[in-house]
Amino acid sequence: MTVSRSPLGNHLLAALPAAEFERWEPLLEPVNMPLGHVLCESGQAMSHVYFPTTAIVSLLYVMENGASAEIAVVGNEGLVGISLFMGGESTLSRSVVQSAGRGYRLRAQAVKDEFQRAGPAMHLMLRYTQALITQMAQTAVCNRHHSLDQQLCRWLLLSLDRLQGLDLVMTQELIANMLGVRREGVTEGALKLQKLGLIQYARGHIKVLDRAGLEARTCECYAAVRNEYARLLPAREAS
Repeated sequence: MTVSRSPLGNHLLAALPAAEFERWEPLLEPVNMPLGHVLCESGQAMSHVYFPTTAIVSLLYVMENGASAEIAVVGNEGLVGISLFMGGESTLSRSVVQSAGRGYRLRAQAVKDEFQRAGPAMHLMLRYTQALITQMAQTAVCNRHHSLDQQLCRWLLLSLDRLQGLDLVMTQELIANMLGVRREGVTEGALKLQKLGLIQYARGHIKVLDRAGLEARTCECYAAVRNEYARLLPAREAS
């Protein structure tokens, strides 16, 4: 079984001590995550925690008028459903698959039982939560103070970090919804990056040609988020 089709494709699960992972593995259910699938609506109590392996999930804040903006992105580095073990049961964000793939899920009660044990898994998930909060805070700052093309570079790099390869299947309309901007702004930003030779964009498909160039063009927010994840989350342990 390849890593991408195994729970070890998720870095959090792979970072569990071997004894913990052996106890969790029979409880993990494989799931497909098709593009646009909603894992949880705003205000809804979650029945499972999700661990993406090849999919990427956006956490969106949805306004009363239907407008939305992405507040964080979750991929193979983490999990969807921190409200279950933080005690809130539900959250105001919507969790929707932005890049199709696979993952695993764990029943809500199993997660709560794990926290009652107060073992290594609890400490690992709490460190992940701190990293996720950092990403949310940095996203808010970035959206307020940095240009659209810098935000687009940040978003592309965060997505690439959670994928295998340099290709993203993503429409401009979806990117605009994620960033909370008009589609025309995304079109302009994507064309600018393409003229600079950083990306190649065809309808619904983005290929990154120069990752180093994207990193040089983006703002400080990408590095701040990346470094915090690296600081808080350990290398893989389970095997």
